[in-house]
Formats: sequence, structure tokens, C-alpha cells
Amino acid sequence: MFKVGDLVTRRSHNNDVVFKIIKIDDKIAYLKGVDVRLCADSELDDLMLESNDKTSDDRDFYKQIDDLRSFERNDYFYIPGKILHVDGDREYLNRCLDFYKKANVLAYGVYSPENQMAFNIEKYLEDINPDIVVITGHDSFVMQNSKYFVDAVKVCRKYQKDYDKLIVIAGACQSEYDRLIKSGANFASSPKKINIHALDPAIIALSLSLSDKNKDIDLLSLLEKTSCGKDGIGGVNTRGVMTTGYPR
Repeated sequence: MFKVGDLVTRRSHNNDVVFKIIKIDDKIAYLKGVDVRLCADSELDDLMLESNDKTSDDRDFYKQIDDLRSFERNDYFYIPGKILHVDGDREYLNRCLDFYKKANVLAYGVYSPENQMAFNIEKYLEDINPDIVVITGHDSFVMQNSKYFVDAVKVCRKYQKDYDKLIVIAGACQSEYDRLIKSGANFASSPKKINIHALDPAIIALSLSLSDKNKDIDLLSLLEKTSCGKDGIGGVNTRGVMTTGYPR
């Protein structure tokens, strides 16, 4: 019999996504994606138990950005961009914060339900004055949280209109990419309305934090660092936000 905490897949969806059971009510299991930002429910009869080795290893994502840490150390110093990460899921938030920490980048994490993000984010913009803002959580055709992400992006753009002075990364699985870009996001999910990895927004943020503010980003190469490339996240031409100084 299944229990809370079990890793499972859904037979009716070709076992495409590994979920963790977070609640069981009668014969319905409530699920959260282990690696993708997706919530769902399912009848217990549709579930198949999976082992822990079906989940991905976050260390694979560090290999994508190792080259960004190869700075010239000869008397130069570097100040990576500061990140404000607002997330609708505490577990994913902690996972992303750990990702930033291991890369030695300063990041502030805020948990906020999606429908309160626009209200909550304003005070943090003023207090933290970040270079990069990540607005993410859960989304889908059913949950339809894109409207809340859009509202939060608009608050960010009201605070700072210059796309190079405040980089905004917004969206989750199946989010409305067009609306997020039009509302002022530099990067958004999901162009092909697909599921994205829990770390995909953080990968974009970290890459930009470690990129020189005087250099344009190679947009296509940046998007390819994420799990699904341009199908999962798209964006506009942007510069990095890292400051380089001399001497140390």
C-alpha cells in the first residue's frame, strides 16, 4: 500500500514524471514533482512505486556552470550579482538556495504563496535591492498561477524599469510565456507549455549572476544550460550583472 513520502509515477501518463506523495485522502493521492515544478492528484490504482535512483542528481547542473567560475585571479576581484528568489514551494526554494550557496553567490529566499507574491515582493525589492529576481513556484493548465506571476513581474518593473539593472526571471511548469515576457520579464517559462526542472530558474539566475555586466549574454547558450533548453525557458537579450574590479 502507498504512504505519504513514497516516490511514484502515473501509469496513465506513461510514467513520465516522478512524484512524491504529499497527502492521501480516501483513494486519491496528492502529488508533487520531485524534479519538476508540478502538482497533481491521482487515484491510487493508477500509481506505480519508484525507487530513489529515478530522481536526478543536482550535481549534474553544477557541471553546466563550472566554466563561469573560471575567473582570472591575477589581482582582479569579482562581485557576483545579488539574487532575490521568491518561491511558492518551500522545498524547491531551499533546493535553489543550496544551489546558490554552493556557487558562492549571495541569494535571499522568500517563501510566498503564488496569489500573494505581488503583495509580498515589493518590500523585499526595497530592502534587498537585488540585481536579479526569480519569481517561481507551481503552475499548470489547472492551477493557472501565471496571472499571479505576471502581477509580481509588473511590481518589479514598476520598481525598476531598466531591464539591465534588474533582471526578472518568472514562471514555473506550463506557465504563460508570452504574458510573462510582455509584462516585463527578461526570462520566462514555458514557450512550449512544458514542465521545467525545479532548478531551471535558478540556473538562469546563477549564470547571469556570474556573468560580467559589461558583456552581452549569449542567449542561446544560456538557455541550453537548462533541462529543456528553449522549449522550457525563453528570454530577451540581456547583460550579466557581475562587477569586476582591480586590484584585489
